[in-house]
Amino acid sequence: MTLIVDSGSTKSDFIWVEKSKIIRQTQVAGINPFYQTEEDIFSTINDVCSAEIKKQTHSVYFYGAGCAFKEKCDMVQRPLQKTFPNASVEVYNDLLGAARSLFNKNEGIACILGTGSNSCHYNGVEIVKNVSPLGFILGDEGSGAVIGKRLVSDILKGLVSSEISERFFLEEKTSPAALMESIYKRPFPNRFLAQFSKHVYNHKEEPYFHQFLLDCFHDFFRRNINQYSKGLPIGCIGSIAFYFQKELTEAAEINGRKVSTIEKSPLEGLVLYHTK
Repeated sequence: MTLIVDSGSTKSDFIWVEKSKIIRQTQVAGINPFYQTEEDIFSTINDVCSAEIKKQTHSVYFYGAGCAFKEKCDMVQRPLQKTFPNASVEVYNDLLGAARSLFNKNEGIACILGTGSNSCHYNGVEIVKNVSPLGFILGDEGSGAVIGKRLVSDILKGLVSSEISERFFLEEKTSPAALMESIYKRPFPNRFLAQFSKHVYNHKEEPYFHQFLLDCFHDFFRRNINQYSKGLPIGCIGSIAFYFQKELTEAAEINGRKVSTIEKSPLEGLVLYHTK
């Protein structure tokens, strides 16, 4: 069997395929070598697989957030090889996975908009240009983490109405002190902040949130996509792109761009890529 993994900072999707047929599928916590040790990664992977599955898996294709550098890929490759000793293991960054899923062997601009964000010019074989995402502190424009960060910042700085602020604290069952504690003193602040994108989604038809989203996605195009050549098709993958596609496409048009494809997950495209 072939195992294909799509892993972001929040969740990892595992799918086993044999002769183009999906045999098994499961979801676990996100795997990111920037935030986890090899022991943590091994525990996450090993716990979802039975002895029989480990034995029957003969090839692994892992696409993950944080796998942009060889040393980070190696941090994921070693636990995978330990878990699946009979398999050949290949580790790539999630951006190449998005590109292969969206365009297969055709050229285009591939984007990820999930907990984090990223983009590239893909020539049908490899990534030929990538505007560095820089993570949610310095970049990741348009991502769930930055949408959450920007919302929390607006609320704590008093840049929203009292109605929006009071409703936020009531619905999210939190407080300014609790927010600061989770953001600055607990692990995975990006995941924590990204959860508030759901709050934005629930109120996205309101004028403040509509403009808020346009501003977030405008930043994504202005600081990332507008650095790539015009005329290429643009495809987007990820929960943020999927659930906010109306606002995303509107921001694209403001920037003179057009998004041709939006998918929630790259898995279907990756299965096609590896089994075609």
